[in-house]
Amino acid sequence: MDTLQQQAVNNFRSGFNCAQAVLTTFSDSMNVDKDNALSIACGFGAGMGRLQETCGAVTGAFMVIGLHACRKYSDNKERKENTYTLIREFDEKFKSRHGTTHCSELLKIDLKTPEGQKTFHDENLNQLVCENCIAHSVEILQNIL
Repeated sequence: MDTLQQQAVNNFRSGFNCAQAVLTTFSDSMNVDKDNALSIACGFGAGMGRLQETCGAVTGAFMVIGLHACRKYSDNKERKENTYTLIREFDEKFKSRHGTTHCSELLKIDLKTPEGQKTFHDENLNQLVCENCIAHSVEILQNIL
């Protein structure tokens, strides 16, 4: 793992959710206040509020891509088009390694239940799955931005 990937994993280990871990890793370089980044990404962990939809590491990366495009392009139409293009590229690269961007499919448990949360901790899925997705999201961002 390189320095940014390790920083994101350390953010996650310190208590940030997966989306917060990815977004805050890039907050300084994107000129975004870290507290604001934490607030913006707060509800996106565990597949958005533990709904286990799109992985938080992925949604955090999508936020970084949006910030990147907004800094690079002044016209909103151009921002959106470039953001959408980068998001599709990110999605393809993430799915090529993980097979999906859905938290429920990545973890193969139901985090909305006490049993699922217990399995998450007992089987160390935070390290085996989540940290891997976080590090890979940062790696993809480094390659496409």
